[in-house]
Amino acid sequence: MALGRYLVEAVVLERRSVSELARRHGVSRFWIYKLLKRFHEGGFPALEPRSRRPRTCAHQTAASVQAEILQLRQELNEAGHDAGPQTIAYHLIGRAEPVPSVATIWRILKRHGLVTPQPQKRPRCSFIRFEAKLPNETWQCDAIAWQLADGSPVEILNIEDDHSRLFANSSAFPTLKAGDVVAAFFAAADTYGLPASLLTDNAAVFSGGSRRGKVPLELELERVGIEVKHSTPYHPQTCGKVERLHQTLKRFLGKQPPANSLAELQFQLDVFRDYYNQRRPHRALGKQTPLAVFNSGIKARPNLPLEPTHYRVRQDRIDSFGKVTLRYLGRLRHIPVGVAHRNRKVHLLVAGADVRVVATDGTLIRQLTLDLTRDYQPLGGRWPVHNVLRQASTMS
Repeated sequence: MALGRYLVEAVVLERRSVSELARRHGVSRFWIYKLLKRFHEGGFPALEPRSRRPRTCAHQTAASVQAEILQLRQELNEAGHDAGPQTIAYHLIGRAEPVPSVATIWRILKRHGLVTPQPQKRPRCSFIRFEAKLPNETWQCDAIAWQLADGSPVEILNIEDDHSRLFANSSAFPTLKAGDVVAAFFAAADTYGLPASLLTDNAAVFSGGSRRGKVPLELELERVGIEVKHSTPYHPQTCGKVERLHQTLKRFLGKQPPANSLAELQFQLDVFRDYYNQRRPHRALGKQTPLAVFNSGIKARPNLPLEPTHYRVRQDRIDSFGKVTLRYLGRLRHIPVGVAHRNRKVHLLVAGADVRVVATDGTLIRQLTLDLTRDYQPLGGRWPVHNVLRQASTMS
């Protein structure tokens, strides 16, 4: 505003003609008189450039709506949930009217310094993505480490549907073992049905390929006709959906009071799974919830057509006589496994009349098909060979 100050000083101090100054400097007389008026009202500071922003805007978001947006942002962050513009817009329904667009919400957040630029992130157009075409076509499964309030390490197993992002199961264990994976998988299948395939990484509880064998999970999935897939070693992007789910879950758990016990942690996991499936709009699903997308589509099934079979997993202990007991079709079936295994904790993997007795470390002790005419099963049946694969008890 150097020219404006010069013109004002020329008129006020030197008593020069406004018309002469306007003609000499190529400006309008109206502008010079406007500067003089501002000078008389506020002195030289009033000559500084002023904002051209209109004093009123008919389509501006109301202050009450902006306050609701900021309040929702704070509430979602404190709860450990996603607090992006799309999630805020979804939860704003019923709390503000009309609901602003996602772009408007983003601008409001940015105006209040709540958007952190991340120029280091790759552009979305560079991603190579794949997605199952139907619910239950592919499930992704993986585990993460966590800690209780006293620092005790635990492991959390998560299962997610690739198509609908449905959070099918989330279970906490002191140490994840082969039998735990089978139990968690079939617990999810009892609720949502068997998937056509399962995608995991190469951890010891998921894959026996590195040891030239198969773990209980692979054996049980083959039994029911489910295709087993494993990602390329050291390439977590293959299981990217469940890996991304881990981040969301950790952010939520990090905002909760540290769990004092495994049961308390499991309660937190159940609360988050309910919110994730039924109340949280998913960006990849067109702002729909995973459960809504899962229920709206035709479900894929295992490739091999099988007769209806009941699947269950039981935890038991071999008695002092080397037998384990299983109730099947209303009658107790006594299965001998040998006195060498007495008092040993085992998992019973039951698929119809087919039974596998597996140790907690994954060792296959015995497999047989129940003789329905007998309560005490014979010592015949199928026993594992001497070089049976011994599975690792923890993930690599």
